[in-house]
Amino acid sequence: MERRVEPRLLCADLVDVQWKDQTGRIRRGVANLEDISLSGACLQVERPVALGTPFRINYPSGVLMGKVRYCVFREIGYFLGVEFEPGNRWSQRSYKPQHLLDPRKLANRAAKNAKPEATTEAAS
Repeated sequence: MERRVEPRLLCADLVDVQWKDQTGRIRRGVANLEDISLSGACLQVERPVALGTPFRINYPSGVLMGKVRYCVFREIGYFLGVEFEPGNRWSQRSYKPQHLLDPRKLANRAAKNAKPEATTEAAS
């Protein structure tokens, strides 16, 4: 079920991440940023992270803080949904992932390029 009010932008970029595991040990790693919105992000990581875990996403000019809202294993790794903490909203001005795509723009472009189907009348 989609919970974000803001649109998600598809992206691909590597970011440094940090969190504490269930034993209190600080974990660091690199994650693939899959999508992002003003209030959250989806990341692919190598190991599971418990729900509710505070999670830090470091990008070249700053940090986004949030909490893990879901963690799902899908064939190639664990996908985490991170909801940003209040006051930690993402902005393209502060961080633009290397590859960024707004699916709405792609859909609009496809709709404009679609040709109407020709209709033929059946001969009687």
